[in-house]
Formats: sequence, structure tokens, C-alpha cells
Amino acid sequence: MPKPNYAFAKRQRELAKKQKKEAKQQQKAAEKQAENPQPEGAAPPPEPPVDQ
Repeated sequence: MPKPNYAFAKRQRELAKKQKKEAKQQQKAAEKQAENPQPEGAAPPPEPPVDQ
């Protein structure tokens, strides 16, 4: 009976965890963009002048 390849199993778990984390991050970004839609060509709001 062959011995288990723990390094391979660990790498597969890490890849699955990374993929799940990226999917979650993309979902959060999509929700945030849907919540605050901003046209692509729109400039960010101007910063207030700095008095010195």
C-alpha cells in the first residue's frame, strides 16, 4: 500500500482555500460596486483646498 503524499494534499487544500478567498473578495467587490455605482468616466470628488 503506498504511503499518502501529505505535501500534495496540503498544497491542494491551500489552493482551494486561496480560490475560495478570491471568490469571496470578488463577490464583496461586486456588492460594493452595486451599492455605490460610479460611472467609469467620472472623476473622484475634488479635495477641499488646504489653507496654510
